[in-house]
Amino acid sequence: MVTPDVREGSAAPTAAPPRSDAATASTPGTTNVEPAPNLRHRIEYAAFRAVHGLLAALPLGLAMRLAAGVAAVAIHLDRRHRRIGLVNLAIAFPEKSERERLRILVASYRNLGRAIAEIAQIDRLTSANVRERIAIADESLWRQLPTVLPQQGVLVLTGHFGNWELFAYAHGLLGHPVHLVRQTIKNPLIDAFIDRMRRRAGTHTLRKHAAARGVLRAIAEHALVVLPLDQNASRRTGAFVDFFGKPASTNAGFGRVVARTGVPVYPAFLVREGTSARHRIVILPRVPFASMADRDQAAREFTQRCTGVLEAMIRDHPDHWLWTHKRWRTRPAGEPDVYER
Repeated sequence: MVTPDVREGSAAPTAAPPRSDAATASTPGTTNVEPAPNLRHRIEYAAFRAVHGLLAALPLGLAMRLAAGVAAVAIHLDRRHRRIGLVNLAIAFPEKSERERLRILVASYRNLGRAIAEIAQIDRLTSANVRERIAIADESLWRQLPTVLPQQGVLVLTGHFGNWELFAYAHGLLGHPVHLVRQTIKNPLIDAFIDRMRRRAGTHTLRKHAAARGVLRAIAEHALVVLPLDQNASRRTGAFVDFFGKPASTNAGFGRVVARTGVPVYPAFLVREGTSARHRIVILPRVPFASMADRDQAAREFTQRCTGVLEAMIRDHPDHWLWTHKRWRTRPAGEPDVYER
């Protein structure tokens, strides 16, 4: 299985949704030097595999209910992440009461629990049965991909939304294996386990510290590159754009890649149907890029447009987003830390 590792700086549920916000390539021929696992890593991994094994052995519906219940209890006990989530929700939904925000946060964690249970049983999905669980909301946009990819690569704009690991995995089973930009999980044993899972569906991973080079290479090879754009960026690597009415430092390289290559960008998300194990891949029309003499300004405006698409999806499905990441951690000069106690 996978348990959520939602510590600040980790982007993935421990076995289910790991974060993906940048990249190194785990593609053939690439060598990555990983830290040797220590005793703590081995203990965490043993616990991880035990929970994974339990959820994998149960009927899927029961596993999802169990994981959702445990996740709901966990967010009540985890004061640190509960506080981060409520700060974020206050920024996003100032008009809602504290009780309403807490309800969204708990619902988000329940969805995370369901996602973890689904990832524990992901090997049961095949190209023959994947359509029983995952539908395409707009088949016409989906059918555009085979016509675009022979000419150029495609960037898929997404976020840590819904079951983002299943989203990437399903693309491979549906005939469009992806390059997934993501951050390394701190435990190298769990990180390797999840990468092996991804590769079974043909997913190549591009890790954060080498993202730009890996993305450019993948685009040149006419690949489908999935890139989450919903994580905090440092002052050095980010550009401030508006997100829920507040400046948020966002990966500046994303817009620069589009400005440099002209690669088309299609937003896409996995939306769960109620509390079931059925989902829809929602693909939205291509995000238009406006060329300008000032390429950096063009890239920044495009990043703002893409961030607006993400915000709209989160507003429509607030229980699908991972609220416990410090999205507004990097502040413009002179602004206080929004997460200070």
